[in-house]
Amino acid sequence: MKLHELKAVDGATRAPKRKGRGTGTGNGTTAGRGMNGQKSRSGGGVRLGFEGGQMPLYRRIPKRGFKNIWGTEYTVLNVSDLNKFEAGSTVTPEAIKDAGLAKQVKDGIKILGGGALEKGLTVQANKFSKTAIEKIEAAGGKAEVI
Repeated sequence: MKLHELKAVDGATRAPKRKGRGTGTGNGTTAGRGMNGQKSRSGGGVRLGFEGGQMPLYRRIPKRGFKNIWGTEYTVLNVSDLNKFEAGSTVTPEAIKDAGLAKQVKDGIKILGGGALEKGLTVQANKFSKTAIEKIEAAGGKAEVI
């Protein structure tokens, strides 16, 4: 079977309504739009979220919080996640992404002290927590800020 030989099952598709093709079709003259009004005219209609002059929902609901558009957002990893790497290897942000530990490296990587590290690794990241540095060095590794 080839792509051009594929065909829908009988009764699965239906011919589109041909609007504005004479009064005998039942969809002539006004083409199913009614007589008058904004929606009957070409280019007519209201914008998304418009509620006829009533205060729209997106303006009625209270807004909360603040998003700092200049703030730095780090991809966070725990020390226990680094056990995936071989002992003595250098762990870089690229290696973390390749290993599948982080889908994306946002503005950098921060290593937190959750869990235990069983291997001595040289870890290169943008930020470390105090406990993460202690655990990496206790395992015989090194924490390097890049």
